[in-house]
Amino acid sequence: MDFISHYSSPLGPITLSSNGEALTGLWFDGQKYFGSTLPEHREEQDCPVFRDAFRWLDLYFEGRDPDFTPPLAPKGSVYRQKVWKSLLEIPYGQTVTYARLAGLIPTSPRAVAGAVAHNPISLIIPCHRVIGTGGALTGYAGGLEKKRYLLRLEGAL
Repeated sequence: MDFISHYSSPLGPITLSSNGEALTGLWFDGQKYFGSTLPEHREEQDCPVFRDAFRWLDLYFEGRDPDFTPPLAPKGSVYRQKVWKSLLEIPYGQTVTYARLAGLIPTSPRAVAGAVAHNPISLIIPCHRVIGTGGALTGYAGGLEKKRYLLRLEGAL
């Protein structure tokens, strides 16, 4: 059984999902690919991982770098898992280009962009820290205004 919960952020409502042990999703309500990994049957319920995620989000939106990561279990292909794991290595307050990220995997920037766009655990898996060549703010499923806000919050802009 999958579970969901909700968080009110300065950027609007966020929906979280869990398998009961780990976070499986975190989306801004209405974003592109919202709920893409949510099963049809789910239940709203409090889980310890949601409390951990809420604490992480509270710290983050206070402009602080959370010193922990809640348990994560994003659903996706082996390739996407590899890209999402590399996103977790981008430090708070820093950015990396799609081309640089592609060079670390190695693959094409276009393939990386597709995996980044389908990240089911926004914010905690920091896809907003990936930018275009020359610092262009491109490709954020939550919208470029949210991406700009998040990067400013972290001091990366």
